[in-house]
Amino acid sequence: MLEAGIRGQASVAVTPENTARAMGSGTLEVFATPALAALAEKTCWESVASQLDPGCGTVGTQLSLEHTAPTPVGMTVTCESELIAVDGRKLTFSVTMRDEKGPVGHGVHQRFVIDDAKFFAKAQAKRG
Repeated sequence: MLEAGIRGQASVAVTPENTARAMGSGTLEVFATPALAALAEKTCWESVASQLDPGCGTVGTQLSLEHTAPTPVGMTVTCESELIAVDGRKLTFSVTMRDEKGPVGHGVHQRFVIDDAKFFAKAQAKRG
């Protein structure tokens, strides 16, 4: 049973491959907002994965993110998450991101607990 208060943490090095220029979200060699979003999602799903029933996972459904400061190549961005609400299968997380010099972003992320096989079958059914 998932309960509010579960925390997670994940980090990623800023490399030329996850910059705004490389990811198509801008022209500068700084950590891209899409990469920040991916880090937030990863931190959240990993924080609860071990507490789910076998065959279950989570999928992201909503992300409200503010990217407040740039991070150059060579630094590391760390995300910390906290599960702040559980409403049936809906999980709501608070996320904060920082690099070695201070805060770089924050937001709220929602995920839903799913049965992996049923969810994948639903996706495959779209192929016809």
